[in-house]
Amino acid sequence: MLLTILALLLAGPARDADRVLVVQNDDSAISRSIASYYCSKRAIHNLVEVHCPDSAAKPENETIAFADYQSKVESPLRALLEKHPGIDFIVLTKGIPIRIAGAPGRGLGNNRPSLDSYLAALDYDKQPGAVNVPISDSGFTGTAWANRFWRSQSRFSHAKFGGYLVTRLDGYTEEGAKALVDRSVEADSAAAKGAKPDGSILLDTCKPFGFAETSAQPVELFARTFVTGEPLPPLADIAYKHYNADMRRAAELLKGKGIAVELDEEDAFVGDRDGLMGYCSWGSNDRFFKPEAYHSLRFAAGSVGETAVSTSARTFLPVTGGQSLVADLVQQGITGVKGYTDEPLLTAVASPSVLFDRYTRGWTLAESFYAASRFVGWEDIVLGDPLCNPYAARPIAPNRPAGKPRRHTE
Repeated sequence: MLLTILALLLAGPARDADRVLVVQNDDSAISRSIASYYCSKRAIHNLVEVHCPDSAAKPENETIAFADYQSKVESPLRALLEKHPGIDFIVLTKGIPIRIAGAPGRGLGNNRPSLDSYLAALDYDKQPGAVNVPISDSGFTGTAWANRFWRSQSRFSHAKFGGYLVTRLDGYTEEGAKALVDRSVEADSAAAKGAKPDGSILLDTCKPFGFAETSAQPVELFARTFVTGEPLPPLADIAYKHYNADMRRAAELLKGKGIAVELDEEDAFVGDRDGLMGYCSWGSNDRFFKPEAYHSLRFAAGSVGETAVSTSARTFLPVTGGQSLVADLVQQGITGVKGYTDEPLLTAVASPSVLFDRYTRGWTLAESFYAASRFVGWEDIVLGDPLCNPYAARPIAPNRPAGKPRRHTE
């Protein structure tokens, strides 16, 4: 017993970095560079090397066939996870495809879930009480898993909840992806010195969509099924008025904590804001959306955001036209943001009241986004360093020098 205690003392405090596994596409120079950069900045020891189409090279490589995903990505990943059961967070890098084609029983009717969200639900089919959610609305049909971490009041671990919290370091460029790391480290360094974020959180509603009852937010869809084990009937989407009301609820919670928040309930789409610590809007779905206003937003280190836009993460390559993209917000300085590769329906969009409540409690970026999200195995992508934690009451566990990452190649 004495020797065990001594060993624990010599090992030092548990490191949050040891809960992270980084995935690097060895066939992508950009992916290798970003993975190396992140591992160095966060002293990450767990790295898995895969071989798959380089999504940073051309648009068609952003989608991977299911069989290739299984053999080229999931198989080597599983091999490392089996050796290191303490992994809670998986970080993908630019150069790894963003969606899977032909995934049986997942995603919309086209069976195209995001690769990130599919990994987040790894082995959900083996979890007692895991719930398949059939979704059907306005011609969109598909199947997701009910997220077991949705609205959790306790912090995440794979051992407790199953699955993994998967985030991605991506953007239009290699430099944009690395900037996500820099902003996270900057924000956490400030927190470690006792500095508190002072940027405002902007919540931009769309008035024509109306407002549901604020106290009823976020809308609960499947609590009864978790308790009874009964199968769910097909779920339809929630009304737009609930998302507006959820922003109102977020504003109430933030004001109660003394955190600066701007809740806009007028027609104009809000732009020309600097130093934002948080952002939520309808993006290009807003009836009064103006691209120039969207592109005028600027963010502080440690900021997070969400837009209720169906295909806001459909690509991380330069493109013109179509719905607003979260990659633009990365260019404009945001540290973490959630988007969607294909139509997710509004039920999948992160609840702003849960997201900003958990984040300002001192939960990590990954915990906050996933606690706010109803589904996994769906269309979701979370951008950013999962460990980012600018509102922490204490800094994350200190990191030892990185040394050589533990690698697994396939």
